[in-house]
Amino acid sequence: MNISIKALFGMLLLTTALILGGCGPGEEEGPEGAPNGEVEDDEAVPDIPEEIRETEGEEPTLQVFLHEEEQVEEMEFEEYLKGVVAGEMEPDWPKDALAAQAILARTFTLHKISEDGGVPDRDAHASTDIEEFQAYSEEDITEEVEQAVEDTRGEVAVYEDNFIRSWFHAFAGPKTATAEEGLGYDEEDPPYIQVVDSPGMDIVPEEEKNWEESFSHDEISSAVEAVTGESPESIEQVEIVEEGPSGRAMELDIGGVQVPAPELRLELGSEVMRSTFYDEDDIEEGEDEVTFSGVGFGHGVGMCQWGAKALVEENNSPEEVVTYFYENVSIVDLWE
Repeated sequence: MNISIKALFGMLLLTTALILGGCGPGEEEGPEGAPNGEVEDDEAVPDIPEEIRETEGEEPTLQVFLHEEEQVEEMEFEEYLKGVVAGEMEPDWPKDALAAQAILARTFTLHKISEDGGVPDRDAHASTDIEEFQAYSEEDITEEVEQAVEDTRGEVAVYEDNFIRSWFHAFAGPKTATAEEGLGYDEEDPPYIQVVDSPGMDIVPEEEKNWEESFSHDEISSAVEAVTGESPESIEQVEIVEEGPSGRAMELDIGGVQVPAPELRLELGSEVMRSTFYDEDDIEEGEDEVTFSGVGFGHGVGMCQWGAKALVEENNSPEEVVTYFYENVSIVDLWE
C-alpha cells in the first residue's frame, strides 16, 4: 500500500538510446538530468491483464468493491481512477502533479490486477478500501482531477515491458529511499527505485517538514515485542546500528534487541512516527519515554508528492515528474 498526503500508500520515460547512453547532444533534459518526459511510441507495451481485457487497446471495465456500501459496482477504468487520484493527492494541487499521480495510480491498479487478480476476496478487480487497495474519494473529484486523468488517459509506467511497483509517499525529506530501507522490502530492490534528491524540501510547509513524537517505554517495549517476538531488557538506550543509502535508519538496537526501523514505525503508528529519517542525535532517551525527531512523512520510496508539486511548479510535465523519481522507466499508452 502506498502512502499519500491525504491517505498514506509506489514513472516514467527513457528511450532505448537514453537507457544505454544517457542524453545525447542537443537533447533537452528534465529535472536534474532526467530525460524529457513523453509517451513512448516504439516501446513494447505490456498486455492489459486478461481478467479485465476486452479488446486490446480499449479501455477496460472494472468491478469495484465499494467499501461503504459493501457492494460491487461496474465502473469504467478511467472513471474509477478519478476517485483514486482525488483520494491520494490534494485535489486542489496543480493539474500536472495530479496527472503524475494518475499515471502511478493507473499503473498500480494494473500491476495489482496482473499479480493478484485485484481483490479476489471481494470478487472484484479493485476496492475503495485503502487497506485492501488504494485510497478513493469520489466527493473530492474536481475539474482539475478530471482533466489530469483525461490528459494522461491510458498512460502507464513500465520497466522492461512490465508494470512498475508505483510506490509513492507524501514527503521524502531531502532524499527518497530504496525499497529495502524505506519499506523493509525483502526482495531484490527494483532497479528503477533509486535514491534521488527531493525538490519538495524547497516548498513544503515547516509544520509538515519536521516531526517530533514521544513514546512511553511501555509503548516501545510492546512495539518491539510485536515486531520481533523478543522483549527488550530496557529502553534506556536506543541506537541506530544500520543506515540506508539515503541516511534513513534501517536497524535499531533497543535494549539488546535488533529491530527493523520501518517495521517499528508501522507498529508505533505511521501517522505519529512519520518517517525513519532520523539519526542518533534525534533520539532522546528520558526516564519514562523516548523522543524521536525526524524529517519527512511516509516511507520515502518512489514519488515524493511534495517533490512532484515542486517539479510541476518549475514547468516539468507529468511524465518528467515520473521519470525523475523512477529511473530508466518508460511511459506507454495502453488505450486511447
